[in-house]
Amino acid sequence: MKILLTGGGTGGHFYPIIAVAEELNQISKDNRLLKPELYYMSTEPYNEGLLFENNMMFEKISSGKIRRKVSFSNVILNFFDIGFIAIGMVSAVWRLFVIYPDVVFGKGGYASFPAIFAARILRIPVVIHESDSIPGKVNNWAGKFARKIAISYPDAGKYFNKEKTAYTGNPIRKEVEIPLTSEAHELLGLSPGIPTILVLGGSQGARFINEIIIDALPHLISKYQVVHQTGKNNIKVIEETRNVILQGNENKDRYKMFDYLNVLNLRAGAGVANLIISRAGSTIFEIACWGKPSIIIPIPEPTSHDQRSNAYAYARSGAAIVIEEKNLSSGVLLSEIDRILSSPQTLKNMSDSAKSFARPDSAKLIAQEILSIALEHEK
Repeated sequence: MKILLTGGGTGGHFYPIIAVAEELNQISKDNRLLKPELYYMSTEPYNEGLLFENNMMFEKISSGKIRRKVSFSNVILNFFDIGFIAIGMVSAVWRLFVIYPDVVFGKGGYASFPAIFAARILRIPVVIHESDSIPGKVNNWAGKFARKIAISYPDAGKYFNKEKTAYTGNPIRKEVEIPLTSEAHELLGLSPGIPTILVLGGSQGARFINEIIIDALPHLISKYQVVHQTGKNNIKVIEETRNVILQGNENKDRYKMFDYLNVLNLRAGAGVANLIISRAGSTIFEIACWGKPSIIIPIPEPTSHDQRSNAYAYARSGAAIVIEEKNLSSGVLLSEIDRILSSPQTLKNMSDSAKSFARPDSAKLIAQEILSIALEHEK
């Protein structure tokens, strides 16, 4: 049994693929099936260690983005990327012909297009998953012929054939699914009795959010503790600024900064947090699974065409509030933080809504459907 998984070269696509791969291996083991041969096709391996841990073989292909904004530079970039896409399509058809998987699982993103195209040409069954409330170009196209379609937001259902579509939520890796509560304060050097805010800007950080947090920092640490993921490219500037603005501040140890939160520290941060501030990427689903109230600050359009709609789709559940960058200042952020953290009922309502939104069985549901299709050849 061979299964090929494909998706864009970002954490938002890669980690859900890993979550599905974990479940494919586990379900096969639990049901005493032959261990599936798993392949990951994309432009980059992203994390070779996780591919190795899940017995996934990497298949490299080329691809490219088609940029929507009209400009001279984008016209030039699109011209070259069309060439990369064409090369990727030919390469993917050949590689899929050689492997000939029983099913292809597509997570979306530009890097998934060559594999999905090849599967279409070779009549290999396709299952797709859409992370956003408004489908991206590749999944919007693939949804027309995919055998099954999984969606993260109920709002996305209107874009696909209802008979083929299931609301599964977004797959989450088992290792980050459950917050760490025991000894989490000690691990992060925090005090148990002080409300804690966890700030997540994605693996690369979020410069605008960083600036707002630093501007508000003296006021924040007068009442709260802050665990701040700054991003690796921003850590030096943030550290230098912190040293200046918190010099002599008796509460300076309440601020803990990290360039990147590894799995253990992320789980600890989730365990101690009373409130999370985040972008509107796939982290939303981890926050929901943790049952934490949140303030979501989406990347503005046209830089991102999905985060704003994702943020409001999540906020409609009651689990979060949305502050757009154009409306965000340190004063606005402090006001919302104080309002939420000063009201136990608000915290409870938001937490309950987050838990209701979460679908911790997402990866398992998707893996079961993939295996069901893959095993059709055995009948």
